[in-house]
Amino acid sequence: MGSIKISRLLEDRDFGLELTLVEGAEGLDRLIASPRIQKPGLALAGFTEHLHPERVQVFGNTEVSYLETLTLEEQRAALDKVLSDAEIACVVVTKDLPPPPPLVEACKKTGLPLMRTPLMSSTFIEKVGAFLEEALTDATSLHGVLMDVFGVGILLLGKSGIGKSEIALDLIMRGHRLVADDIVEVTRKPTGTVYGTGNPIIKHHMEIRGLGIINIKDLFGVASVRDRKKVELVIELVEWDPEQEYDRLGLKDRFFSVLGVDLPLSTLPVRPGRNLTTLIEVAARNHLLKLQGHHSARDFAERLNRAIAAGAMRRPLKDEVE
Repeated sequence: MGSIKISRLLEDRDFGLELTLVEGAEGLDRLIASPRIQKPGLALAGFTEHLHPERVQVFGNTEVSYLETLTLEEQRAALDKVLSDAEIACVVVTKDLPPPPPLVEACKKTGLPLMRTPLMSSTFIEKVGAFLEEALTDATSLHGVLMDVFGVGILLLGKSGIGKSEIALDLIMRGHRLVADDIVEVTRKPTGTVYGTGNPIIKHHMEIRGLGIINIKDLFGVASVRDRKKVELVIELVEWDPEQEYDRLGLKDRFFSVLGVDLPLSTLPVRPGRNLTTLIEVAARNHLLKLQGHHSARDFAERLNRAIAAGAMRRPLKDEVE
C-alpha cells in the first residue's frame, strides 16, 4: 500500500469530505500512509502510547469539549504532547466546530495541516475511510480493452492493431458492456482482487481504425457501458503462427500477474475465419462453469482415462511366449 499527500483530501470531489483548510498550508505535502482514522481520545490526557503516525486525527465534539475544560496552558501542554510526539498526518475538526485557539497555534507551530468539515465525526470517518481505501491502493495502467461479458470481467490484451477494439465493438453489438478501451486503469483491493476502469479523459470512447473516435455510451445507450469492473479473466490475442503449438486441451492452467494478483490467462490466435467474439463469449461461460467447480477439460480427461483403464481390463491376456 502506498501513500498520498494531505492535499488530496482537499481536492476530493467524489466522496463528499467537504474539507476546508484552517492552518498549516506548508504541511500539505505530508503523507498519509494508512486508511485507518484515529480519534486522539486519551492521548489528550497524556496517554500517547497508541498514537499512530501518518494517520488522520479527528477532533470531534468530545475532544473539543474536553479541551475547553482545561486552562489555556493545560490545552497547550496537552496538544504539544499529542502533535509533537508522533508524526501524525493532519488534524480534522468535525461538525464545523471552531478549532480551539491553542489547537490552531500548535498546528501553526508544527506546520501541521488543520482542516474542518461540517460533517459529523461518524459520517466523516466513514467517508474519509472510503476515500483513503481507494486512494492508497496499488495501481497501474495496461494497454488493452476491458469488457463485461456475461458478468465476467475480461481483459483483452494484444499488440496494437490486432483487433481488440473491433472485437469489443462486436461484443457490444451483442449486448455486452464496455468498461475501458486502449488504457485500462487497474487497482488492487485489500481482498486480493483487481478492478479496472477507464481513463477519465477517454472513458466510454473507443478508437476504430477507419471510423475514428466513437462514443459508445451515446451510440448504444447507458446499458452498453459501466464505470468499473472486477478483472477475472485475461485473454491474449496473438497472430496465428503455423509453427507454434497452441493449447488444444485446456488442462494446464496459465496465469497473468497484475499487481501481484494471478489471473487466469487464455491465448487466442487470430486468423481469418475465426469468430473471436464467439470464442470470447464461450471463454466467459467456461469461466463461470469453473467457478461452480466444473472444469470441462479435466472432466473429459478423467472420463477418457477411466475408459482406457476399463478397456485395458477387458482385453484378454496374451499367452506367455515360451
